[in-house]
Amino acid sequence: MPDVAAYVGLFLAALVAATLLPAQSELLLVSLHRAGGYNDILLVLVATLGNVAGSASNWALGRFLMRFQNRRWFPASPAMVARATRWFQRFGVWSLLLAWLPVIGDPLTLVAGILRVDWRLFLVLVTLGKAGRYIALIVASNHYQ
Repeated sequence: MPDVAAYVGLFLAALVAATLLPAQSELLLVSLHRAGGYNDILLVLVATLGNVAGSASNWALGRFLMRFQNRRWFPASPAMVARATRWFQRFGVWSLLLAWLPVIGDPLTLVAGILRVDWRLFLVLVTLGKAGRYIALIVASNHYQ
């Protein structure tokens, strides 16, 4: 049963980490990997699924709720949206492969919704980038043990 709780905790940490709220899923992923007893493939799948779900919520926020951007509760500042929009316009839809980056990644997924990027392409690119990051963390963790 502790395995299930760890995987659920990893999913939730990854989900929150991909929203505009602060959280750290990478540390939890590497900690579970280094603790042993957890399936690395399942760790990567769970973390990726949670992280992509969080990014999808950002996309939906941009797509459907931007009209509320001047409200106090809206999680993205106008400066954050403007910076991400410039990045997105410069590098195009392929910038979504970098949605895992700190600071710029979450706003990129919000801007993808604002710019009405097709959700299927969005999911493919974001999933590739985020899964690649988690795989790299596992590989790096093995290298530095």
